[in-house]
Amino acid sequence: MATLIPAIGSCSSRMTSGERRFALRLEEKLEADYLCWYDVSIGEKTKHPDFVVVHPSRGLLVLEVKDWKLDTIQSIDKQNVSIITSQGLKHVLNPLVQARHYMFAVTNLFERDPQLIWPSGSLKGKPSFPYGHGVVLTNISRKQFDSTDIGEVIPPHLVICQDEMLESVDAESFQQRLWEMFPIKFTRHLSLPQIDRIRWHMFPEIRIPAQQDMFEDVGQKMTEIPDLLQVMDLQQEQLARSLGEGHRVIHGVAGSGKTLILGYRAEHLAKLCQRPILVLCYNKTLATKLGSMIEAKGLQDKVNVVNFHAWCARQIKAYNVGMPPQDFNKNNFFEACVEKVIQSVDNKLIPSAQYDAVLIDEGHDFKPEWFKLVVQMIHPDSNSLLVLYDDAQSIYGGKKKLRFSFSSVGVQAQGRTTILKLNYRNTAEILSVARAFADDLLSQNDAEDDQAPTLLPMSTGRRGPKPLLVKFPTLKDEADYLAERLLEANKTGTAWNDIAIICRHYATGSTLADSLKRKSIPFESQMDKKHSYNPADNSVKIVTMHSSKGLEFPMVCIPALGAEAIADDDLHDEARLVYVAMTRATHELIITHGEQTLFVEKMQKAMQTLQSL
Repeated sequence: MATLIPAIGSCSSRMTSGERRFALRLEEKLEADYLCWYDVSIGEKTKHPDFVVVHPSRGLLVLEVKDWKLDTIQSIDKQNVSIITSQGLKHVLNPLVQARHYMFAVTNLFERDPQLIWPSGSLKGKPSFPYGHGVVLTNISRKQFDSTDIGEVIPPHLVICQDEMLESVDAESFQQRLWEMFPIKFTRHLSLPQIDRIRWHMFPEIRIPAQQDMFEDVGQKMTEIPDLLQVMDLQQEQLARSLGEGHRVIHGVAGSGKTLILGYRAEHLAKLCQRPILVLCYNKTLATKLGSMIEAKGLQDKVNVVNFHAWCARQIKAYNVGMPPQDFNKNNFFEACVEKVIQSVDNKLIPSAQYDAVLIDEGHDFKPEWFKLVVQMIHPDSNSLLVLYDDAQSIYGGKKKLRFSFSSVGVQAQGRTTILKLNYRNTAEILSVARAFADDLLSQNDAEDDQAPTLLPMSTGRRGPKPLLVKFPTLKDEADYLAERLLEANKTGTAWNDIAIICRHYATGSTLADSLKRKSIPFESQMDKKHSYNPADNSVKIVTMHSSKGLEFPMVCIPALGAEAIADDDLHDEARLVYVAMTRATHELIITHGEQTLFVEKMQKAMQTLQSL
């Protein structure tokens, strides 16, 4: 069964009856290694071919589908068609010309990529795989087609007719009709990396930039195509394109691409929505990253990104309902702000339905009453909500954290939830240790559809250096060692911006900052209240474990593991924090510690899993 993107259930309502029948035939009659896209923009956003089909050995095919009946067509030539519609006579482009234009729009994208073209010979500079185009006439039989002169302007071998796409049609015969549309056939097969490159060129919105690239100027143009290109995997792309209207919940493990899907969804909704779109998360550092990602897409005028408590404070100021008195305890003040907004919305002092869509990243950090409040902010005309969730990364609330159903807080997600178990961020070595360390909290919990399950992350098998666990007499020794490792990494090509030091406590971060200063290593610390934290600066980032959520770096250092005594009933929550910090590393992970504690012993046992890799 072929992969159709978007999933037919999500796009069926906008298909013509003929497009729907043809989409079903593609799914049923083609094997699993066929990829088919329906009505997805390519390159320039104005180009929307009806179907693009890609196969490793067959190549790429662009198809235009028409539901015309024979008596609909009044006249046709090689460029134009006059058709009779309910609104009268209409002049349109010949669908074969349409398909050809789309085909060349696609193949022109590939011609600047050395890995997708012939390097020499008569076809030098042309795509190194077959490509073709054709027309599907869903309401005209082959006999009817042959009885007219349409074949003089649309060659018969470039057409699939009504009786050639019936449910009863033999799969081999159906495929033969498709592949007769190719003018040239090659024996060369497309590799999986080449297919990803094809997707990278056709669909810029599914590209995965390196983290630092998210913060480059929007107007900056790429002058060179990198050797290694990254795109959403097919499940992520299909999910992102198939998210329909209403409330949706994605349960995904760390590193499964949840935030990437959020960015795609925000871009998609920004084209459709009239009112603002709101993106919420819990911590400020993640909000900064998400805001930069949205700005890089040029969506900042339409999409508002803010952490939840700051959003509450803005609502209070915007509608002048009275800011709660400042408290020495910031948590008390922030919670008072939340309560003030809830009361003001209930009393209609702050309006509901302000946004066409709300997107929540790291939804596992949200309390039930926050969800109830946010759901009221969505306008009923659009009713668009996306919640991204990973119960294993739920690091706020501790023992007081409540289990609740989404329906109890107004999230109508039953039957509209998706599970993402593959971890793309971490190497097999890092994920193996992280999973073993957090074995208790990652025990599989298949909750009801309306609740949040705990998911066991699965590795994609990408390999890298083994994580290190190193003991030192003092924290200063740990800091000096890590500073030396950072210098070595930078000398061998790791940018400062690719390195993070993730600390459990502010005091640890201060000691690390002192060592970096002595070594003249540029750094930015989340703990430095005098300077605003800017993820775009080319500097090492020092952040707390709580604030590291949603971020990722090629190199991560975690100092002072288990430095303070941890009560038995807090071990579970502390393990969640360390798990979050470990899974920020995409390539290299270094953990240091001092005294031998139960927490360190737990990590030492986790490191033993590396022996089986």
